[in-house]
Amino acid sequence: MKPFLLLATRDHDEAAAAEYDSVRRHAGLAAADLVHLRVESEPLPDLDLADFSGVLLGGSSFNISDEDKSELQLRVEADLGRLVDRIVDADVPFLGMCYGVGTVTTHLGGTVDRTFAEPVGATRLTLTADGAADELLAGVPGRFEAFVGHKEACNGTPPGVTLLAAGTACPVQMYRVGANVYVTQFHPELDADDLAARMRIYSHAGYFRPEELDDLIAMARSSGVDGHQHLVLRNFAEKYARP
Repeated sequence: MKPFLLLATRDHDEAAAAEYDSVRRHAGLAAADLVHLRVESEPLPDLDLADFSGVLLGGSSFNISDEDKSELQLRVEADLGRLVDRIVDADVPFLGMCYGVGTVTTHLGGTVDRTFAEPVGATRLTLTADGAADELLAGVPGRFEAFVGHKEACNGTPPGVTLLAAGTACPVQMYRVGANVYVTQFHPELDADDLAARMRIYSHAGYFRPEELDDLIAMARSSGVDGHQHLVLRNFAEKYARP
């Protein structure tokens, strides 16, 4: 089959490798079926999207709503913005996780700010009627838990989207644009072990106080996050895999 493409913007080698592994593993893909492209390391090449079954965008230490942006962040945003323009306009299969919400919402003219930030932890999500009927959420119960941790979110659903999953602290947790473009605010690629590893890497990145690390890991392991969140990745891979 044609491989999927994972776009990454994490400037920490261990974090980038761990994200790739968790996405690949929970999507049920072999290494040969998931190309890893680190956008922060070099300018995004001119991609032929027909070479891939679909495109995924991982999380980031960057925030769309940052007031002060480095030249690297501005270049990454510009590169991804041009690609997302093509993806949304052509309705190319796409799944943006966390950072993808800001990127796609910006394309759609929506608002991304700090109003609905969520601390690192588990949150309960509720499927909308559209979400319950969507193939990417097949097998996911009407209410489920997933891990979050973000400094920004979209403030209200942007125009022209279909809301699929909602939360309390952060209302917009998953939406679809057109038929094939999806974004999640929650992290479908993270289980408790994945989150613990990521928290250790980012313990001084401002998501939580470093002295909270052990308590947060214990929280993750005792949470109600039971694996249903991974079905978003597996369903995406199964739905869009093509020869």
